[in-house]
Amino acid sequence: MDYNFKGKNALITGSSKGIGRAVAIALARGGANVTVNCSSSVAQAEEVAEEIRKLGRKAIVVACDVSDLKAVEDMVKKTVDAFGSLDIFVSNAVYSDRELMVDADMEGFRRTIDVSMWGALHGVRASAQQMLKQGRGGAITVISSPHSIIAIPTAMAYNMSKAAIDHMARTAAIELVKSGIRVNVFHPGWIDTPGERKFFSEEQLDEGARGLPMGRMGSPEEMAHGVCFTLSDEAAYM
Repeated sequence: MDYNFKGKNALITGSSKGIGRAVAIALARGGANVTVNCSSSVAQAEEVAEEIRKLGRKAIVVACDVSDLKAVEDMVKKTVDAFGSLDIFVSNAVYSDRELMVDADMEGFRRTIDVSMWGALHGVRASAQQMLKQGRGGAITVISSPHSIIAIPTAMAYNMSKAAIDHMARTAAIELVKSGIRVNVFHPGWIDTPGERKFFSEEQLDEGARGLPMGRMGSPEEMAHGVCFTLSDEAAYM
């Protein structure tokens, strides 16, 4: 199902690949102009932007580190300069290392929290400020994870970050709802994305997928359908 996002302008962090890429393309298919964000994979981000343009929509690429508040604020400004407004924001960018807490390289531990927690807050804050300035509401969806609930070993920093952004999003939802800005949290399951290859071999992924209730991993495109629903007018009371 394609939702109607005509006249809407969107910004999706971490949208050069995986779930973010699928969401960016799905929003464009529904009519939205899209800012594609990446930290370093600019070539892949440009490929996503080109796919969006082939759908007849506008797209720009902004490479920035979401753990840098000023960079995120500048990215929101570039979006508004390019499209005229910001109506949709999706927080998707993450970083994660996998080590036991007692052995963890604290630089990687902090980097995980800086990107996955602070980066999410920076995006929600900057986009909400712009939406409030516009005075016509908006929709924000924060991509979280079952890691926020399940204490998965070797992933303490990521678990902490996801638990934090769940409550951040709930609080933002209460603070912004009277201004017509909706905030929701989306929890994908185990999804077949390039990021999983950082931690698992193809054989491990195949074996793990067989142990899931459906016997397979989810796809980014399937997740994009759910995310688009949370952002759509059909979810106006959500």
